Amino acid sequence: MKARHLLLIALAAYLLTGLAQVRPEERAVVRRFGRVVARPQPGLWVGLPWGIDRVDRVPVRTLRQVTAGYDPGVGFDAPGTPPGQLLTGDQNLVNVQLVLAYAIGETDADLDDFVMHQDQVDAVLGREAEAAAAEWAAGRPVDEVLLTGNAALPAWLMDRLQDRLASCRLGVRVQRVSVAGLAPPDEVRAAFEAVNQAQNGIRTRENQARQEADQRLRQADALRYKLEQDAEAYRDAQLRQARADATEFRADLAAYRELRKGVTRDEALAFVWWKEVARARELMRARGSRVEPLDAHLGPDGLDLTHLLSPKPR
Repeated sequence: MKARHLLLIALAAYLLTGLAQVRPEERAVVRRFGRVVARPQPGLWVGLPWGIDRVDRVPVRTLRQVTAGYDPGVGFDAPGTPPGQLLTGDQNLVNVQLVLAYAIGETDADLDDFVMHQDQVDAVLGREAEAAAAEWAAGRPVDEVLLTGNAALPAWLMDRLQDRLASCRLGVRVQRVSVAGLAPPDEVRAAFEAVNQAQNGIRTRENQARQEADQRLRQADALRYKLEQDAEAYRDAQLRQARADATEFRADLAAYRELRKGVTRDEALAFVWWKEVARARELMRARGSRVEPLDAHLGPDGLDLTHLLSPKPR
């Protein structure tokens, strides 16, 4: 009797292995003797017991990560090139470590592919990512790889990695790629750092030279503008003076012609002469010059200027 009860309990427990609870963020794939027979949605699944049915619950809303390429924490004593050490287009070596974030597809085909190859997904992803990164590095010199790799390599991989994975039928979609490490090998790191420092110094000096050139160009433009303004002002002043002189000359000419009607030519010229002398004296006084008659300094030998000129200071 007791053995019968134990057998019934064991049979009930065995039958209960056919029950599976699929969570909201999961999809399930049911395989019966290795062949996919159902893909239950979230909820309670009732199927055949263990040994006949196998239920794989797949978290389709979970983002998974895998690291590929060079791992500085792992020693590598075997001959040859360690994983993640890539050859650049100018025959230099760089160590590249990548981090790939991926999610499982929600289509029936993706679920089937993932369940069939889930033990190989991380390894295949890492291998394909490293192969694609090697292709990228081989087409560029080492300076470009080191300077632009952190920004350019992830975008390049995102464009090409999904096509490379299509033939592998892993049932996953790569969501994000980032560069966790990008550096020359330890044996030549010091030399590369010295080159980078020299290049940074060159770029700094080039930037300083551009800034100085821009500053001098601005100064030259400002000086050119000032000279142009001064030239225009001088031209305008000269034109105004020329017009004033022309107006004054025409007035003097009209006065001379009017004067010639009543006096002789010599008297008219004498009048014009003394008028110009008076005008010159006024102009000289306005400029602070000495204006004195010279009659008192006329002698038998002509004009004696020795009494007029002050001795030069020593």
